Amino acid sequence: MSSALSASPSSSATLTGELVTIFGGTGYLGNYVAQSLLARGARVRLASRAPSKAQGLKPLANLGQLQLMPCDITREEHVAAALDGADRVVNLVGAFGGDLIKLTGEAPGTIAQEAATRGIKALVQISAIGADANSPTDYARGKAMGEANARAAFPHATILRPSIIFGKDDQFINMFAGLIEMLPAIPVFAPEAKLQIVYADDVAEAVATALEHPELHGGRTYELGGPEQIGMLELHERIAAAQGRKRMFLPMPDGISAAFAALPLTPMSRDQWTLLKPGSTVAPGALTLADMGIEAKPLGLFLDKWMLRYRKHGRFGAQNERAKLYKR
Repeated sequence: MSSALSASPSSSATLTGELVTIFGGTGYLGNYVAQSLLARGARVRLASRAPSKAQGLKPLANLGQLQLMPCDITREEHVAAALDGADRVVNLVGAFGGDLIKLTGEAPGTIAQEAATRGIKALVQISAIGADANSPTDYARGKAMGEANARAAFPHATILRPSIIFGKDDQFINMFAGLIEMLPAIPVFAPEAKLQIVYADDVAEAVATALEHPELHGGRTYELGGPEQIGMLELHERIAAAQGRKRMFLPMPDGISAAFAALPLTPMSRDQWTLLKPGSTVAPGALTLADMGIEAKPLGLFLDKWMLRYRKHGRFGAQNERAKLYKR
């Protein structure tokens, strides 16, 4: 199946000069997606409630290649304005707070309907592994509703379901890295949960590929995961080893973890805990990054370099001491 889906497309297929609207383009993933599209020569319109957050992208764009636009995707007139003159569109909007059914469930249908009305060439809807209409969490139900609404209005939409996304500046690996740097003993929630975390650049490449080649990827759903499944406890151990720190990890029973997540001002919400417990891995038989011609990059390719700033004495720390702490 991989060979069929990743067959070489026509060389005439290109994003050069095409106007791509990115909804939610000022978020974490949006920065990577925008850079990937700008590098392909696309004109990029970032539509967001806080477009000023994307000012850092301006030096990466040519004159007239980047437009920042205020937009509330729950308002149809805002969506219509953001799609005016667009050739392709991607919806990256996601959140863990607020009215998620409206934001991630209903709004994708509005975007898809407006895109279909305008004859837009390609639509990519970002969902998540674990999207489930019957989930107890608003997050997973909203994502599943968003998929259904987008596909109903725009049948050739490409649905991408990434696992947890990691990158140099993410709020996942770096959250654990900060705790490991500061604390001698760290509780580990859902220690046996398996994660197939995926590199942000690979997800951005998948978005750009789907936009560029809807004739190959339109109407399909892909689950995006990295090349390995990593348990939560193992992930903590690998981060500590990359920092050159010896730490005590305390696997937490589910009851304690759930109670902790229910408390206010904790780094993990109850919904996030509920989603974490079963893990986040690519389903057997699902279309993957490989089916898009993309080779997933492992965390180990980057972790040592990224943990430099967390090490004692930074890059001047002893490499041999770090190596002693973790032997695979």
